[in-house]
Amino acid sequence: QVQLVESGGGLVQPGGSLTLSCAASGSINNIYSMSWHRQAPGKQRELVARISSGGATNYADFVEGRFTISRDNVQNTAYLQMNSLVPEDTAVYYCNALIHTYLLTTTYWGQGTQVTVSS
Repeated sequence: QVQLVESGGGLVQPGGSLTLSCAASGSINNIYSMSWHRQAPGKQRELVARISSGGATNYADFVEGRFTISRDNVQNTAYLQMNSLVPEDTAVYYCNALIHTYLLTTTYWGQGTQVTVSS
């Protein structure tokens, strides 16, 4: 069984920074892409950033250079460094990963971590 566990969320003032972590564990053979998504109240879940196993990245337009996604393939962990946060970044942030186990290849979701940007 595979688990994704996010951490690092919290309350931050506008203009502040947070770093989210997503640790994958379990019977993992290989992790392909890892990504961060977010869902604000009353809105659909949306992609924030994605990173391939080789390190190629892509970001949503609203990131505008403020966020950086990275990963540690040895630790099976992805990170999202978020700078210059604004109240509109308030949401639950979810980690997603495409993982190959010894039985199948499928996507997994973490439980989410709350990020609140407020003064």
